[in-house]
Amino acid sequence: MTKPTKRLFSFEFKLDAVQRYLSGENKVALSKELQLSSPKLIEKWARQYRDEGDAGLRAKPKGRPKASPEAAAKPESELQRLRRENERLRAEVAFLGKVQALRDEERP
Repeated sequence: MTKPTKRLFSFEFKLDAVQRYLSGENKVALSKELQLSSPKLIEKWARQYRDEGDAGLRAKPKGRPKASPEAAAKPESELQRLRRENERLRAEVAFLGKVQALRDEERP
């Protein structure tokens, strides 16, 4: 027994169905003619069309959007900045250690 797959409808198909529904065709008869799983689907498309216009019926990208190149470059520069700071602080600690050693040698 195979699981039924989710059907994907093109923008033109949705727009045609919505325009026919808004012109007065019965949603039940229309959904049967177009072989839709439910008349509610036409209502949903009509609501999206009223709220957002044509853009509401177009396919929307799925998943998380890709990071911009600027955002990807920034953490790398932050890493470089931290490495430079770490190197500077190590040099400072080494210098202060040598100064302390010289002071200890000078004391009688």
